[in-house]
Amino acid sequence: MDDNGIVLLVEDDKEILRINRRILEKEGFTVLCAESLCEARQKLAGQSPDVLVLDIMLPDGSGLDFCREVQDFTVSPVLFLTALDENHEIVEGLAAGGSDYITKPYDMEQFVARVKSHLRLARMNQRAAEQAKTLVRGPLTLEMVSGRAYLNGTDLLFNAKEFALLRFLIQNEGTTFSKEALYEAVWNLPVIHDARVIKSHLSRVRVRLQGSGYTIETVCGVGYRFGPVK
Repeated sequence: MDDNGIVLLVEDDKEILRINRRILEKEGFTVLCAESLCEARQKLAGQSPDVLVLDIMLPDGSGLDFCREVQDFTVSPVLFLTALDENHEIVEGLAAGGSDYITKPYDMEQFVARVKSHLRLARMNQRAAEQAKTLVRGPLTLEMVSGRAYLNGTDLLFNAKEFALLRFLIQNEGTTFSKEALYEAVWNLPVIHDARVIKSHLSRVRVRLQGSGYTIETVCGVGYRFGPVK
């Protein structure tokens, strides 16, 4: 595998696919291409890309649904690249598990920089995970390499962003973070969109922590912190 990693491009516009493939290969990436979700699934069956760049409007389905689907077996970042640029569409993409959202038309240098940034962050997270393979709080266990969380041995079925959010809060137990700080830490992006993205993820994580003896506490007017149930 090339040192710069493998990128899977899922795009039904042949010209955009050709241009993005050429520029990424020039930057040293190994590039896989798919023009449909069916073809993307075939690529994933034989390869493990480090980054997925995913259109939303595809001939055989929605990239949003596909993003949710792949979170069951990969923690690789998903970057949406789409013509859908309404605020609620961006929020929906990030809420579906996207690590970034790029709207067409787009700046090519910025596109490459974002791919590199997310790959770099993913590798940093992987190295950190290898250094600390598990986090344990009472009956709650987080397995860093697999990206899975268990309560009394039962898989809590977190998606990649939910797991990353809980991991960050546990690693900083007792510290209160604003929505903005959590968003920047977990999504690696400044907060420019609807706060519902972070709220919905916090809510889902909090529900699944019930019975663990731990919770994500809301500190009124300040933010959120992880700690034992009081």
